[in-house]
Amino acid sequence: MGRSSTGLTENTAGLLCYVLGWISGIVFILLERESDFVRFHAVQSIIIFGVISIANAVLDWLPVIGWIISVALGIVAFVLWIVLMVKAGRGEKYKVRWAGDFAEKWVSEHTS
Repeated sequence: MGRSSTGLTENTAGLLCYVLGWISGIVFILLERESDFVRFHAVQSIIIFGVISIANAVLDWLPVIGWIISVALGIVAFVLWIVLMVKAGRGEKYKVRWAGDFAEKWVSEHTS
């Protein structure tokens, strides 16, 4: 793997896109200018963990069933978080279905 414009290796920067969920995704999409690999992981992180955050906020307003679904979604989010960090750290461009397709399209349209 090469280096990203952040000075990190691409796989390290890709992994870091997921560390703080959508927040670190935003940081890397703003900082990264060269690596499509890093930009892909940043956008995918923003989409996946942004949607999960919004869903949890909505579910928290629903008594009992919302809380149960929110806990289940939290478990799924945790597993997904670990898997995505490991895959990016290994240099894999692992796509989560809908989010990965969107991220790939966005990166191809916004390549400098």
